[in-house]
Amino acid sequence: MIPIEMKAWALRHHVSLDALAELSGMLGAPTIAAAAEQGASEARVASRVRLAAPAAGMRLFRNNVGALQDDRGVPVRYGLANDTPQLNKALKSSDLIGWRRIVVSPEMVGRLVAQFVALETKHAGWRYTGDDRERAQYAWQALVAADGGYAKFITDPEQL
Repeated sequence: MIPIEMKAWALRHHVSLDALAELSGMLGAPTIAAAAEQGASEARVASRVRLAAPAAGMRLFRNNVGALQDDRGVPVRYGLANDTPQLNKALKSSDLIGWRRIVVSPEMVGRLVAQFVALETKHAGWRYTGDDRERAQYAWQALVAADGGYAKFITDPEQL
């Protein structure tokens, strides 16, 4: 996978993407696929996805969700869609939150905009089972997608 910045440079200087890929291969540049690990943990997948995100035109940040008690014993909830325990049970925001650059048209042709991105990382080899947690995670993704965002489950950076 060639970083988007390199692709933009190649196009600006009239270097074909095929030539850029060939040069990358000749120089032995590592690819995400070469680094893939079978059975990688969810944390490892999330780290690899965050490292690969800029090449896919994305900026991603960890979205920790939970609750702690302050020094007075008052619960403090944190993370997106975690206003109440009931909301968090029905709607679980994704592990990685951010945006991706896209070009929209026709009235904004040529302008970059940021599209909201929500990625729920899972361990390598994971399959959707439809348990309560996964359904709540999917409900968040559906909400994001319904308003024009990009959301999905992801087990490997190649899925970006």
